[in-house]
Amino acid sequence: MKFLTRYLAAACLFLGAATAFAQATPPSAAAASRQAPATQAAALPTQQDYRLGAGDSIGVQVYQSPDLSVDARVSETGVISYPLVGTVQLGGLTISEAEKKIADALRTGGFVKVPQVNIVLRQVRGSQVAVLGQVSRPGRFPLETFNTRVSDMLAAAGGTTAIGDDVLIVTGQRQGQPFRKVIDIPALFLNQKSDEDIVLSGGDTLYVNKAPVFYIYGEAQRPGPYRIERGMTVMQALAQGGGPTVRGSQNRLRLHRRDPAGNVTETTPKLTDTVQAEDVIYVRESLF
Repeated sequence: MKFLTRYLAAACLFLGAATAFAQATPPSAAAASRQAPATQAAALPTQQDYRLGAGDSIGVQVYQSPDLSVDARVSETGVISYPLVGTVQLGGLTISEAEKKIADALRTGGFVKVPQVNIVLRQVRGSQVAVLGQVSRPGRFPLETFNTRVSDMLAAAGGTTAIGDDVLIVTGQRQGQPFRKVIDIPALFLNQKSDEDIVLSGGDTLYVNKAPVFYIYGEAQRPGPYRIERGMTVMQALAQGGGPTVRGSQNRLRLHRRDPAGNVTETTPKLTDTVQAEDVIYVRESLF
């Protein structure tokens, strides 16, 4: 009896310690890992609106039919080669539309009674954007993700050159209608959140023009063409040219400007006047 009593007492102490340990122990790594996929899935971009194009790589999976699960690439004509069915036209279809088309083909052919098709987009190559003009690496770039923005594509092209303008023009189509937007490049990066940093679509074109220039000649230290900075005044333009020589005078400037009709007018500018594109500043000799 004494032995049985000691055994029951020891068992109770063991169970109490195990309960306390379980309450104090944090959730296991396995439990944390079970929660991770939901968090990761929420961060993934949506594929619902994306339309397949030439060059896209996809994975086609059919539930309980591993022989029909294949990786394929959309050809230049927008088709893929699929087992049993043959060629399937998927170009221009959304992911859900492509899944339905393959499922219908399997059902109609009598290969699978109730096919459950799932398509995973492996790599986006069909949708490309052209970046032209004054950028370091002009060319065509694929939309690698579904939410590629103007700043992302400008960075992929190496940014603007030294003579590139401060604005770029985005052209393309939205909902079947021509689309055109002029975007302030510095605002894309200086503002914390810019509404100008729009999401790009396949077929868009980004164009960066040459920056506007002015010309300075005469009795200037460094005559020649110069880029116009925003809000540049005549005094700042004169400083770009190194200022007047010992024979020149900043009080004897002449400004040649072309009006909307194409006629050139000559005026005596103030140092605080704003410089415009294609202005020509002439520094004359001092009278004394």
